[in-house]
Amino acid sequence: MRRSATALPVPEPAAGPRSDWQTLARLLPYLWAWRWRVGLALLFLFGAKAANVGVPVLLKHLVDALDLKPGDARAVLVVPAGLVLAYAGLRLTTSVFTELRELVFAKVSFGASKQIALQVFGHLHSLSLRFHLERQTGGLTRDIERGTRALQSLVSYSLYTILPTLVEVVLVLAVLGAKFDLGYVWITLAALVAYIAFTVSVTEWRTRFRREMNEFDSRANSRAIDALLNYETVKYFNNEAFEAKRYDEGLEAFRMAQIKSQTTLSLLNTGQQLIIAASLVAMLWRATQGVVDGRMTLGDLVMVNAFLIQLYMPLNFLGVLYREIKQSLTDLDKVFGLLEREREVADAPGAPELAVRQGVLRFEDVHFAYDANRPILHGVSFEIPAGQTVAVVGASGAGKSTLARLLYRFYDVSGGRITIDGQDIRQVTQGSLRRAIGIVPQDTVLFNDTVGYNIAYGRPGAGRDAVEAAARAAHIHDFIAATPKGYDTVVGERGLKLSGGEKQRVAIARTLLKNPPILIFDEATSALDSANERAIQAELKSAAQGKTALVIAHRLSTVVDAHNIVVLDGGRVVESGSHTELLAYGGKYAEMWRLQQAGDQA
Repeated sequence: MRRSATALPVPEPAAGPRSDWQTLARLLPYLWAWRWRVGLALLFLFGAKAANVGVPVLLKHLVDALDLKPGDARAVLVVPAGLVLAYAGLRLTTSVFTELRELVFAKVSFGASKQIALQVFGHLHSLSLRFHLERQTGGLTRDIERGTRALQSLVSYSLYTILPTLVEVVLVLAVLGAKFDLGYVWITLAALVAYIAFTVSVTEWRTRFRREMNEFDSRANSRAIDALLNYETVKYFNNEAFEAKRYDEGLEAFRMAQIKSQTTLSLLNTGQQLIIAASLVAMLWRATQGVVDGRMTLGDLVMVNAFLIQLYMPLNFLGVLYREIKQSLTDLDKVFGLLEREREVADAPGAPELAVRQGVLRFEDVHFAYDANRPILHGVSFEIPAGQTVAVVGASGAGKSTLARLLYRFYDVSGGRITIDGQDIRQVTQGSLRRAIGIVPQDTVLFNDTVGYNIAYGRPGAGRDAVEAAARAAHIHDFIAATPKGYDTVVGERGLKLSGGEKQRVAIARTLLKNPPILIFDEATSALDSANERAIQAELKSAAQGKTALVIAHRLSTVVDAHNIVVLDGGRVVESGSHTELLAYGGKYAEMWRLQQAGDQA
């Protein structure tokens, strides 16, 4: 039954921006896996801060103890023994606990960061071809890089600075409230509340400037990488100045955003310093007055001053830390957004493995549209019997390459079905489906690695003998052997060091090495000259023996030996039959044949 083509859903990230608390909740499972280390690190943190708060208390007692008369014998004992040993002991204890905390927690932060990075990498590969056609590589890689780094920054700032500061504030307030009047506690609390309120409000206001700065940074980086990836195209059209201008526009927008961000940061820092200075004056004035009135000793003044210094140092950076934590949460949110992006093509729950018995491939009333307004396939139906080769020909835009994408499940059909030995490919796992298919694409893109690596990619773990055998079958071994480094020759970014024909023969070699039961040749010899084309055609014909092969071709001379030829026109099957039958029929195929023969003779 025919069904009208419908638009495939385009997956979107989670609706609406995620709050900071939601991002933290999303992060917790990664840290929960290391909960025992987290707990131990927190114990070391409390120990370090307890020792650190004990230092000013010790100084108070030592200063008071030094109120001795000249010549008192106790001075010789108190100064060298008490001051040096006790002070050094507390300082050493603080450092030891701090280092133990970082040592214990290092495995947590690095492990969680690795887990997230690996999960994002795997999820990106599971997303549909539509996502990868629409993405911008430069911006995406920058977002992933910032996101994985943000985890370590977030943990570092929160566990190593924010949480210790809060613990220290609580301990200091407890000591001040216990030893002196509550005025010191209220002054400290008022300063903290004013400081935090000012920092949070200003930082929230300036977050948009930081976000704009990151967006412009990603955009400029995307333009630069895109231009470098298309280096040859830039050279072909003499557009170096044009690309430099586009990059300059991106950098200028980034620079202006940086200036705005820095200006607002200066405003933030100035306000923070005013609040801290006011609190210092109030605390020291009160403590000095207490000493003058006889209510406090010099040791008490020293202790209050030491407490203020210890609190002042981390508070001085609280604005920067809050901003960095907010930015880390924003960066993490982008990564989690990628992880939550739904797969357009996903395995059905409990999907079994594909079982290839004979390899019969059927397209049954297949409808498909990349966009609802532009249907591509309209009820395409044909069969490739086991062990036979069927060619699909037609003009550009007829939907030939779309058949290969649907067979690989880069997209799912919007009507009808595709089966292998009667199994709907949507009902089996994608992994087992793609293991059963090998393809030689028209546009071959290679990894920036060696020739040997790119051929062996067809069957990871294959030995050098198998790689060389595949290269010989693809008529590229002699070329590789003639290079100075042989199979260790690096092919360059996207294989640009090789010619189009050499890249295509590498693609043929790695598909031959994979040796799957179903083969797809998508204009597999389009980049070869006539002599090599005939040689490769013979090898492809030999490789297809006993296998189910789908040949997508524009040049009809490459498919004359196919068991059956399917002619597509406007996304519909208009003819099918052998080369001889179609010529005798005198339809679309015969017309295409005459035009191509006339072109070859011209």
